[in-house]
Amino acid sequence: MGSLSTILRHPDEIYPLLKLKLAIMKAQNQIPLDDPNLALCYSLLQNVSKSFSLVIQQLGTELRNAVCVFYLILRALDTVEDDTSIAMEIKVPILLAFHRHIYDSGWHFTCGTNEYKVLMDKFHHVSAAFLQLEKGYQEAIEDITRRMGAGMAKFISKEVETVDDYDEYCHYAAGLVGLGLSKLLLASGLEILTPDWKQISNSTGLFLQKTNIIKDYLEDVNEIPKPRMFWPREIWGKYVDKLEDLKNEENSTKAVQCLNEMVNNALIHVEDCLKSMAGLRDPAIFKSCAIPQIVAIGTLALCYNNVQVFRGVVKLRRGLIAKVIDRTKTMDDVYGAFFDFSCMLKTKVNKNDPNAMKTLKRLETIEKVCRENGDLHKRKSYVNDETQSKTLFIVMLVPLLAIIVFAYLKQQTYAQ
Repeated sequence: MGSLSTILRHPDEIYPLLKLKLAIMKAQNQIPLDDPNLALCYSLLQNVSKSFSLVIQQLGTELRNAVCVFYLILRALDTVEDDTSIAMEIKVPILLAFHRHIYDSGWHFTCGTNEYKVLMDKFHHVSAAFLQLEKGYQEAIEDITRRMGAGMAKFISKEVETVDDYDEYCHYAAGLVGLGLSKLLLASGLEILTPDWKQISNSTGLFLQKTNIIKDYLEDVNEIPKPRMFWPREIWGKYVDKLEDLKNEENSTKAVQCLNEMVNNALIHVEDCLKSMAGLRDPAIFKSCAIPQIVAIGTLALCYNNVQVFRGVVKLRRGLIAKVIDRTKTMDDVYGAFFDFSCMLKTKVNKNDPNAMKTLKRLETIEKVCRENGDLHKRKSYVNDETQSKTLFIVMLVPLLAIIVFAYLKQQTYAQ
């Protein structure tokens, strides 16, 4: 549930964490035991992404099953792409043909590590579950898988040189996921698509992907047998000769400046993300889409101007994520969260940073959109919660110390 020291420093997160624990148990109880293929799919989903498993649990059964299978298929495709030990002449044909393999419950290919290897070893169950979906869902999943596989194959031999390359790669890796989810929502009959749905769906995917690429810098650059390089040379080339040089301590100042420019680039997509969420009608779908977006803006606020990105793992506390899950119910909650995390990020902007003015301008635009469209006065602030947590900690600590002192004095009295 989280380390005891972290919980004690943030006691206001205890209740949301308990609710999250109950939600995890509820998600486990939703596994359809009467269908062995779907049952295994949900088990695999909890192993590869507990957070996504939680996010989709509120969806209706039919849509939830389709989204679960869709996620696992794309995660398997991503596992093939990510495995740097696979020779190019083997990997590329698999990526190009993956949309056909999903129709073949006998197809099998071993790769990846840990839970991703388990996913690949048991992928025939995912294929079998896919074949049970309604035709509309199947067609949407096949189309996105085909396009994503082709895009991944393209970037196997292509470096991410320019910002346009970066956007194109993120489109294949995650923008298509946004498009695919929109198609699944349309097939479910629960949502309608606006004329600009392709652009805003793509933006929601790019925002999430760019956030992951930023926070996963060290993991990707240290990948064995060879690093994965997703940051565009057009950006990092201004600061160092080689991307891996950013992790060297002597380059800390330049590394942070490069990081800040990457975050600035990701913030471009926020307005489209807010527009996308504002257009959703179904409450369960809204919540499942909004939570990852709020976590992303919070993660960017944490990463910005933070040299720790080049030293270790940077991610939101589990308790803070639990609060996001607990609080996110309406679009006002989303505007409030984006406003808070934008304010948090703004306090970290160094006026001497080369991109400080651009970043401040983007943050002011985000704050303006949130103020004009959301009721921010009633929100529970994520920023001010830090001070409230310390106050609550003191309030809890005083009676605890009083009890300890009282017990000690009582024991001394009996001893006499």
